[in-house]
Amino acid sequence: MRIFLLHNNKKEVNVSPPTPPKLPFLGHLHLLGSHPHRSLWNLSKKHGPIMLLKLGSVPTVIISSAAVARELFKHHDLASCSRPRLTGSGRFSYNFQDLNLSPYGERWRELRKIFIIELFSTKQVQSFQHIREEEVGLFVNSISQSSHSSKDPIDLSVRAYSLTANITTRIAFGKSFRGGELDNQNFQQVIRRAVVAIGSFSTADFFPSFGWIVDRLSGVHGRLEKSFAELDAFFQQVVDDRIKFKPTSRSEENIVDVLLRMERDSSEFDALILTQDCIKALIMVIS
Repeated sequence: MRIFLLHNNKKEVNVSPPTPPKLPFLGHLHLLGSHPHRSLWNLSKKHGPIMLLKLGSVPTVIISSAAVARELFKHHDLASCSRPRLTGSGRFSYNFQDLNLSPYGERWRELRKIFIIELFSTKQVQSFQHIREEEVGLFVNSISQSSHSSKDPIDLSVRAYSLTANITTRIAFGKSFRGGELDNQNFQQVIRRAVVAIGSFSTADFFPSFGWIVDRLSGVHGRLEKSFAELDAFFQQVVDDRIKFKPTSRSEENIVDVLLRMERDSSEFDALILTQDCIKALIMVIS
């Protein structure tokens, strides 16, 4: 692993980043500790703002300086803009089909175009204004009523989450979170379990050649699949409900409706084939 640094004279110098002593097989995994971000920061104090670590069998460049990061993204942005293809994020993004995790390229540019032109254009955002106003009004009224009917403290964090969830689910799915089937199905807990599963340690991420065997024996793979199946079933129900509903005009459309319409008419974005898995991956980003 080598890095090309650009000096003031505009000449590239081929250098190897400093690297701490490593163990056989594990590489530098033993140096991460229970708080990897703190461990990496402490290592950077000794080895500098650019380090080369070998996490298992995966070489990884660590940058701990805003100035160095700025130079990297300025001169080598295309080489560093795609996110790593990790096991958990790959499963929940339906094999990296969403906007956040899709590798940079023609497909990513088409997805970005969909978000800018179709999903979050000025006209589309303005069409959801009445939803935001209604939900904020209900939010304020609920706080006012609680303050008059009870002397107990009001948990604003719970109310704020409910406000955000209501706005998001009404805009994205056409359903209210509050007191409805989304709330009854523990949507919040489903999302939290998915986040935990995505962030779980996966041996396959550090030892790609055989780590998947360890993940199956340890139960990591099973827990990941269970959480994914739970979330996938929810998103599939959302998609099926919107297919059955079939809004009569574009003014009635929510975000899922727009994506389903584009799936039926793929000529708008010839370089991108929208499937239901792709739609569910994009819903995951929005929710």
